[in-house]
Amino acid sequence: MDKYECLCGYVYDPELGDPDGGIAPGTPFEDIPDDWVCPVCGASKDVFEKVQ
Repeated sequence: MDKYECLCGYVYDPELGDPDGGIAPGTPFEDIPDDWVCPVCGASKDVFEKVQ
């Protein structure tokens, strides 16, 4: 599964998920609800870019 990085530098790792944000470990970025926001800066999901 791909990792995605926010403009602030936070990296969403699907293996870890975002338990504090209600995203279970193992959840692909594509399956995160559209209203989820970056846990660090609050940016919307659409500013994240796939990490190469």
